Amino acid sequence: MNIKALLGSAVVLAIVAYGATTSYLVHYDHKTAPKLSDSSPTHNDPKAKAAFANIAEARCDYCHSKEAKLPFYASLPVAKQLMQHDIEEGLRHFQIQPVLTALEKGEPVDEESLARIQYVVEHNMMPPNLYLFMHWHAALGKNGKKAMLEWIGATRIKNYDTAGVARQFLDAPIQPIPAADFSNKAKIALGEQLFFDKQLSGDGTLNCASCHGLNKGGVDNLVTATGIGGQKGPINVPTVYNSVYNKLQFWDGRAKDLPDQAAGPIMNPVEMGSHSWTEVSQRVADQPGYKAAFTQVYGNSTIDKERITDAIGAYEATLVTPDSRFDQYLKGNDHAITAQEKRGYALFQDLGCASCHVGKEMGGQSFEIMGLEGDYFGKRGHPTDADLGRFSQTHNDLDRHRFNVPTLRNIALTAPYFHDGSAKTLEDAVKVMVRYQTRKGSIPEQDINDIVAFLKAQTGTYRGHNLATITEAEADPQTMSIGGK
Repeated sequence: MNIKALLGSAVVLAIVAYGATTSYLVHYDHKTAPKLSDSSPTHNDPKAKAAFANIAEARCDYCHSKEAKLPFYASLPVAKQLMQHDIEEGLRHFQIQPVLTALEKGEPVDEESLARIQYVVEHNMMPPNLYLFMHWHAALGKNGKKAMLEWIGATRIKNYDTAGVARQFLDAPIQPIPAADFSNKAKIALGEQLFFDKQLSGDGTLNCASCHGLNKGGVDNLVTATGIGGQKGPINVPTVYNSVYNKLQFWDGRAKDLPDQAAGPIMNPVEMGSHSWTEVSQRVADQPGYKAAFTQVYGNSTIDKERITDAIGAYEATLVTPDSRFDQYLKGNDHAITAQEKRGYALFQDLGCASCHVGKEMGGQSFEIMGLEGDYFGKRGHPTDADLGRFSQTHNDLDRHRFNVPTLRNIALTAPYFHDGSAKTLEDAVKVMVRYQTRKGSIPEQDINDIVAFLKAQTGTYRGHNLATITEAEADPQTMSIGGK
């Protein structure tokens, strides 16, 4: 047999092997794909059902879920290593199981997941070409993409849009901040008084506002916090403004809500340095007016941890900053932001920034890896325990270096940036994000300037005051009081 014939036979064998393998995969992919139970409410929602079907057909769960049953060759040498690498990368970038679970239960998929799916669909990023070579049936196609985007838009409009948003932004991943609810004035006023009360600290020198200055964008503008006795904390202070929209509180998500968050610093020996809630409660009770205030709010004069933190949480829930120029734009005022800021917004979306910085707060909806597309910590050096992020709470390796996505609201006022306070300016922060969080690596200086201009349009108002102009005196509760509203 000559070489030509041998090559021909080899090609035929390769085609037969490819055909057999892909036929097997079509059967296996469909047989083991995620399926809705017969009782799932999603059967009654055509758009959500179509989205589930597309996700199942593409088998996104192979790389983006730990629950998938892999084909037989996943245990073979070489293939095993290649697939394991793809799965590890897939899980680092996005996890599909919460989406499948929400659809099974008929619950709304979270805002961050919707934004991430929208971005990869619009940019034809998934499924990747090498995967499609073996799983050719997984391609979304024009109709599949249309169905996914229609489901995303409908889900947003039904569950996440803000009253007053312009029609063209009803299904946008970022929504305007609504005005705060001041209806429970007595509890909010009590929480405000406690927020500024230095008797909550161990030596009577610090209050919540010591780190969360209302005239400083809700932070202290330091690399890391300064606590009792001048001690330096391990991490940058997150803003208290708009924190009510966070799914979980703190960089590592260790607090489930605002009252839980309020409790942490008071007992932290490096922060406010109190030793017991019994002592704190007694110090509060000994001050004139508190017993009457607690009785008015809670029905009796008992003062304890739960009531103190509940009241502070109620007050912090009112620390929202609506009516930024960008909010005005989202509500239909096309002239509220400049042409440069509009270019910045377009770049912000095209780079994928709006895939994580979503919702009313433009953040706080998920935990993402710092250094997703590059070794941020290797470049920076000097590792600390604070760099572990969400891992310190879950001890799940997938959560190593994963942090609560910070809000971009009022971002021009809250330097320095990141959990380590390493970026001194907005320009620095944008460059680092492009380098380590996107596949671009770098963008032109003009693009950086346009994005920064867009971010500066996020400064909102607090109780009628532009946040950039609030003075220390105006931030004092005696000046800007609930009772005076």
